This record gives sequence, structure tokens and C-alpha cells, in this order.
Amino acid sequence: MTGQGHSQDNLMSKRIAVLMGGLSPERDVSLVTGAACAKGLRDAGYEVVEIDAGRHLSQQLADADPDIVFNALHGEWGEDGLVQGVLEHFGKPYTHSGVLASALAMDKQKAKDVLRAAGIPCPEGIIANRFEAAKAHVMKPPYVAKPNAQGSSVGVHIVLEGANRPPAELGSTAWALGDEILIERYVPGRELTVAVMEDRALCVTEIKPNTTFYDYEAKYTAGGSDHILPAPISAEIAELAMDLAVRAHRALGCRGMTRSDFRYDSAADTPLWLLEINTQPGMTPTSLAPEQAQYCGIEFSDLVAWMAENASCRR
Repeated sequence: MTGQGHSQDNLMSKRIAVLMGGLSPERDVSLVTGAACAKGLRDAGYEVVEIDAGRHLSQQLADADPDIVFNALHGEWGEDGLVQGVLEHFGKPYTHSGVLASALAMDKQKAKDVLRAAGIPCPEGIIANRFEAAKAHVMKPPYVAKPNAQGSSVGVHIVLEGANRPPAELGSTAWALGDEILIERYVPGRELTVAVMEDRALCVTEIKPNTTFYDYEAKYTAGGSDHILPAPISAEIAELAMDLAVRAHRALGCRGMTRSDFRYDSAADTPLWLLEINTQPGMTPTSLAPEQAQYCGIEFSDLVAWMAENASCRR
């Protein structure tokens, strides 16, 4: 994917600020994503300034004076609409989704309300206070308990059928992931994911975690999971998964690259359930979206260049 119509001289004239790190529990992952993206952009011929985004981001951006902002932040503040608002005020094109789509996608329950209205199957769930959810089951097991506004499977607990009590961690004083918990029906089956570049679904990957489930460790530790692409599924299911991913991308008003995660149960009347849409997929060495791009013949430097060249701003 090199036909972007930009000469090497034109690329070299553009300065890109890569935002990384940040203030969320996913800071460490963001630093790895940001470093990889910065290298890829330099390989593509851009001038790159790396910014460890802090509370004085506006001043950091003013000092860097970039032509484009590449948002490689993850989690709270970085992909929930807050930094996007700062970037709108800054007035330069920035990558990934805008304020509304970012805020919606990060709020899992509200995102699924929108997705269900668009005809996309999502597991039913309820919002509960974490202390109440720690005292007694607020949904009959099996269910999944997770922070309503975090990413990367941070703080996710699967409560299996027959469990006597909810996870004690939900009521812990060490919990720092917000008091609002999403309790969602557990959907059995295989883990599938689809990356979308604007209106194009790339392919379907099956994820086989080497942990209990596809948790933070499985996502970001080398060897934590096996990625099989293309997924060994029927052409009909692959086409359906890719169609649902594009529809989810559009329904939330996303732009740039997203990744939608599914559960696939071949024995169920509804075989595919969308679990989550990620508006800023990881770009680490073990990340899924770059793997899918590579499978489709898109080198990493071309992928990040495409993201930069498709950056936008309402102003």
C-alpha cells in the first residue's frame, strides 16, 4: 500500500508528533505502541517528534509544532474523547476517531446500545456499582465483569456457572479502575477479531490465548496467545464478521483504523456476537491489526503512513 501519491520530499517536509505514554493504566503498552509507530513513520520518511503526553499536553504540542498528530495513547484520557477534545482545540489533523466516536466506544454499554440499534448482535449487560457487584451476583452466572470504560482487558473477570460469589477484587481498596462495572452475559465460543481501515475490513484472525482467556497478559506478552490468520472458519462466517466490523465502525462514526472483537459459537442460533470495538488498536509487536495489514500486503511503515495521511480535524 505505497500508492499514496506523496513524494519522498513531501513526506520529509511533514513533522508528526506521536503521542504516547499518557496517564492511563495502559501507559506501558502505549509507550511500546508509540515507539513502534514513531519508527514506522521515520521509515516512511517523516520527521517525528515523540511526546510523552502529560497534563500540559497543549504546551507540549505547541512546543513541537507538528503538521499532524499521531495518537498512540491507549485507555482513559487517550482514547475516550478527552485528548481528542484537546487535539480539536489544537486544530491540527490527528489520527483515529474523533471526540464523539472515541467517547462512545470507550463507554462499553453506551456503545452497545448504539450497535444493537444498528442491528449488530451484542451480549446483554447491565451497569452496576462495583461494591454492589462484589457483594452478590447481580446477574446469574456465567457472566463477565469488567470496567465500563477501560481497554486492553484491564480488570476483566469471568464468573463461571456455579460460582458461589462474585470476584472479591471488585470490592478491593486497591481497585483503581472506576466504580462503574459492566456485568455482561458470558458468550462461549472462539475468539475472532477483524481490523477495519476506514471502510475496508482486512481479514479475520482467530485468537487462541495461552492464559485462561484473552486478558491483558495474553494480549501484550510474547507467547501469551496464538494468532491464526486467516481464521479457520467458513467463508460465510468470515464474510459476516467482516461485514459486522465495518457496520460497527460506521455506526459509531469511527475513522481511520478500528478493531472489532467477536465470539463465535457455531452451534448457536446467533453465531457471532460483537464484544467490543477498539478505536485505537494496539500497534505493538504482538498486536493484531498490524498482523492483519501485513497479511493483506501492507507493510507497517505504509500502514502508519496511511493513518497519518488520513488524519483529520473538524477545524
